[in-house]
Amino acid sequence: MSTRSNGRTVAMLAGVVVVMGALSWAAVPFYDWFCRVTGYGGTTNVAAQGSDHVLDETVRVRFDANVDPDMGWTFRPLQHDMVLKIGENAIAFYEAINTTDEPITGTASYNVAPDVAGYYFNKIQCFCFTEQTLQPGERIEMPVSFFVDAGIVDDRDAGRVRDITLSYTFHRTKEPRQAALRTGTDETTN
Repeated sequence: MSTRSNGRTVAMLAGVVVVMGALSWAAVPFYDWFCRVTGYGGTTNVAAQGSDHVLDETVRVRFDANVDPDMGWTFRPLQHDMVLKIGENAIAFYEAINTTDEPITGTASYNVAPDVAGYYFNKIQCFCFTEQTLQPGERIEMPVSFFVDAGIVDDRDAGRVRDITLSYTFHRTKEPRQAALRTGTDETTN
């Protein structure tokens, strides 16, 4: 083989590595976008305002709450379920209590089941949109404002869904100061 042929092969392999790296970097945001657009995996939608189209048909929404084992919180829904008209705006509340002697910040991940209902489940306001910090022993009630879009009744796959479960799991968020102390750097002095 000639040096020119070897150089071409190396250049092609480097190009393949760059393309593969770019595709892997883009995979997470693309998958997130895909789930939000399609409701895949029970991903819900975010609505700028409440629903203005209410049907006479009802849907039951159940509420579920979980925490990571190292969270240090108790977390539960304040209502087991709600029966509401499809398209009706509703507010549900969850309770979180920091059972430790240190401040803890957490973020809630969420989904709905069955997955096909995710496209029609719209949140207007939610504690899950931002991090929540609880001081030692602090208890808070956190609202989620939502509606089930009336378009669900016309969907071939989701049209018969009348029971939806909204589930949250709180995960501990590493505060910048704590993360810096664990890595041996102090961001406050930089």
